[in-house]
Amino acid sequence: MRFQANRDVFSEAVSFAVKLLPQRTTLPILSGVLIEATESGLTLSSFDYEVSARTEIAAEVEETGTVLVSGRLLAEIASRMPNAPVRFVTDESRITVSCGSANFTLLSMPVEEYPTIPQISTESGLVPAEDFAAAVAQVAVAASRDDVTPVITGVQLEVSGTSVSLVATDRYRVAVREIDWDPGSNPASDTIPALVPARTLQEIGKTFGHSGTISVAITSKDDRELIAFTADKKTVTSLLIKGNFPPVRRLFPESVDNYAVMNTAELIEATRRVQLVLEREAALRFTFTADGLTLEAIGSEQAQASETIDAILTGNDTVVSLKPQFLLDGLGAVHSEFVRISFTKTENPNKPGPVLITSQTSRENAGADSYKYLLQPNLLLR
Repeated sequence: MRFQANRDVFSEAVSFAVKLLPQRTTLPILSGVLIEATESGLTLSSFDYEVSARTEIAAEVEETGTVLVSGRLLAEIASRMPNAPVRFVTDESRITVSCGSANFTLLSMPVEEYPTIPQISTESGLVPAEDFAAAVAQVAVAASRDDVTPVITGVQLEVSGTSVSLVATDRYRVAVREIDWDPGSNPASDTIPALVPARTLQEIGKTFGHSGTISVAITSKDDRELIAFTADKKTVTSLLIKGNFPPVRRLFPESVDNYAVMNTAELIEATRRVQLVLEREAALRFTFTADGLTLEAIGSEQAQASETIDAILTGNDTVVSLKPQFLLDGLGAVHSEFVRISFTKTENPNKPGPVLITSQTSRENAGADSYKYLLQPNLLLR
């Protein structure tokens, strides 16, 4: 195999192919990148039985062929090459990579031992890339990082008609965002669910965020349910998480009469300041009254902090205790100048319900987006 390619294009392609590979793998063969040189150009692929990445780039191919090489090492080499075309030559099990005055010799890995990369030909629909990337960033933060319960480490995609919802929860909070979905010529009559690992979806959002539109395909093959995302000659497939995602949508109230509106940036900054005296996992006390919002924290060794900011309260005075980082995650996902914090009720009048965080266009008008973040408060320590 023998080819020459633009350094920046080649480096970006290798980086994309290895991005989703695990840092450590029990099978060294899965750490490789498969490079296929044909008369039409190069295809670079990676696969670890759960996630695959595939991209096509232009290259001057003098001799076609296929080779498997250590992905992360090749990515490091490609990113540090001088500004000159990359030349790639194989001779049996030896690979020579040269660029300008830099030369590297690598050993290839056995191609015949590499697993077959999933091929998905059907298309389920299209989503706007920027909206999808923003929705993933807003929702994935609420997914659990505890692998003990895999079903809540993912983001549930629910396609219905001309919209797709993204939902995530870690039992302490729930995040939901809805965006447009173009079903093309095959509109689905039923809701199509797909539970995608949150880490994988976050990388897809970052990679395809400026691609115009993303083609999404959901398929079942050999008892394996897969989802594929394609844009700009790049494709990522992921094995779906098996199991029933909890019915968290029903936790959201139809309407809430008791709520407060405040400046998002002011609330974020006040929360960050007051939480400085707190020990890890401790909560902040938020008191909402007609005079504004007061944040209070009691830390170790008698350390205390408090701050009051402007807030417009509708309804009754309310006191809730919230974990600051969980609150900051929700506030950071609200892309509006103001934020509304609504106070839901429970059957027990002494136990506060979850707080609902939504965007607010102005002090008077609710936001136009569909982002919702539900956060369970801590029990108040009297």
